[in-house]
Amino acid sequence: MVPRKMFEDELAELKNELIEMCKLTEVMIENATKALITMDRELGKSIGGMDKRVDDYEMDIEKKCMRLLLKQQPVAKDFREVSTALKMITDIERFGDQASDIGDLVYNMPGEKYIKELTHLTAMGELAVKMVHESVNSFIDNDEKLADTVIGTDDEMDDLFITVKNELIALIKKDGANGDQAITLMMVAKYYERIGDHAVNVAEWTKYNESGIHLKF
Repeated sequence: MVPRKMFEDELAELKNELIEMCKLTEVMIENATKALITMDRELGKSIGGMDKRVDDYEMDIEKKCMRLLLKQQPVAKDFREVSTALKMITDIERFGDQASDIGDLVYNMPGEKYIKELTHLTAMGELAVKMVHESVNSFIDNDEKLADTVIGTDDEMDDLFITVKNELIALIKKDGANGDQAITLMMVAKYYERIGDHAVNVAEWTKYNESGIHLKF
């Protein structure tokens, strides 16, 4: 096989595995949100088991990246694309970690009913999935405009986090008995906010891949 064709085939295989890894983390975040809304502790607990598959994807993609870099000796643009994927998988792996952490919080959730409606937390969960999906797609499709959209969406995630935080602080001030659950829900919100931050990191790597300049937003 011609070396260039071999490189392109291996890069396509790498990108397909990145997509599968991302899809798995999206399911984990969706399950974490579902477990939270329904207070399904067993579903929350099960998410941690999925995280091992995410770690396996990370290791396999890392090996594929190193093989491409060492064996195929890519030219500058190809080198940047493979090295970008190598950097991105750390953030994608963190998507799964944060979803697993939310699942653990649900499993250990204090109280039999919620002290508030989960409207804004649910919105954070849905937005997290959207940001994850679009951030990875921006790289797969070489779409710098989509990367910019993800970066801009982070303001919405931050605003939701502030809203949830302020609501929970008000509930604690109103009744100290709300404290334990309020702190747990605050941690859930923080994990969603961190997923958004990691999605922004992925989008920043997409922009680096397109421009050769790594900017932090």
